[in-house]
Amino acid sequence: MTAMTTPARPRLGAFTAESTFISRSFIHSVRDVEALLMAVVLPTMLMLMFTWIFGNAIDPSGGYVDYVVPGIILLCAGFGASSTAISVSRDMTTGIIDRFRTMPIRSGAVLTGHVVASLARNLVATAVVIAVALLVGFRPVATPLEWLAVVGVVALYILAITYLFAAIGLAASTPEAASGFGFILLFLPYVSSAFVPVETMPEWLQWIAENQPITPVIETIRALLMGTPLGDSAWWAIGWCLGIIAVSMVWGAWLFLRKAGRR
Repeated sequence: MTAMTTPARPRLGAFTAESTFISRSFIHSVRDVEALLMAVVLPTMLMLMFTWIFGNAIDPSGGYVDYVVPGIILLCAGFGASSTAISVSRDMTTGIIDRFRTMPIRSGAVLTGHVVASLARNLVATAVVIAVALLVGFRPVATPLEWLAVVGVVALYILAITYLFAAIGLAASTPEAASGFGFILLFLPYVSSAFVPVETMPEWLQWIAENQPITPVIETIRALLMGTPLGDSAWWAIGWCLGIIAVSMVWGAWLFLRKAGRR
């Protein structure tokens, strides 16, 4: 009498699961029109408000739009990436993860789908914001190579903040809590060189602004677009982004295995 053996579940091919979840996240993004609009409209409204209402008071020469656009670009990325926390939390709390666990897929494929879709969505939103900025007087002096560098820095920042928001979504108990925790991160650009030079802030606030990840990213983008001195801000920007990605990926993987394993 021969013993019965249970056939092993077939594994999907390389990146098959990832591409499936990327497509899934893209479909959800297209259907969530309100989130797409908010990711573009809110930063654009802030840019117009700071340029037309506060701009002349901050910079009477009329060149404030050139100063503020790099910060608005990161605000746009932050608003867009924040929806990732809600989407991930919703996946973890609605039971869909239970269904995914019965399939021969890698656990990281779910998060990869959210992150890649967020990257594409936010790059498009950033392009729209830059187009509006050009219409209201933004005049960058960047060369094509410098524009490519800007795209690279922005993409790296989007990846970093999206991975962080994904981890927050995993840590939160509900989508509402994920939204609240993520909203705190959206305040970081206001305590940076996004809207005013750091040296104009109180001394105790200057230290915070100079030693948080947003400021070097903004200064790098500003230097590439407007020809200001780059200094070592690019290295700090890349280091901060890579560090956030590494920590968020490890934290997110641990949270996913811990929470999904309980279900």
